[in-house]
Amino acid sequence: MISVEQTLEIAATCDSQGVDDSVITTLRQQYPGIHFTYCMDDDIPNHEPIIERTEFNLYLIDGREHCLCLTQDYDTATGVVVAEIIAE
Repeated sequence: MISVEQTLEIAATCDSQGVDDSVITTLRQQYPGIHFTYCMDDDIPNHEPIIERTEFNLYLIDGREHCLCLTQDYDTATGVVVAEIIAE
C-alpha cells in the first residue's frame, strides 16, 4: 500500500531534485519498501498518471501478482513509476 501523502512527497522530491537516475536512488533510500522505476512518459501509453507535472508523471504499480501492472488503486500499489516528460 502506498499513501496519497507518500506520492505527494515523492512528487515534491522530484520537483526539487529533477528527474533522473540519481533521484530514483534517493527515493529508494527514503522509501525502502516501495519499488521505483524510471522511464520516459511516452513509454506508458493509454494510462492515466496519479500525479501530473510539467517534467514528469507518476504512476502506481501493482506487483502483487508475478507480473507488474499499472493501477489507480493506492491500496494495492507496491511501487511508483517516475516517467520523465521530454518537451518536443
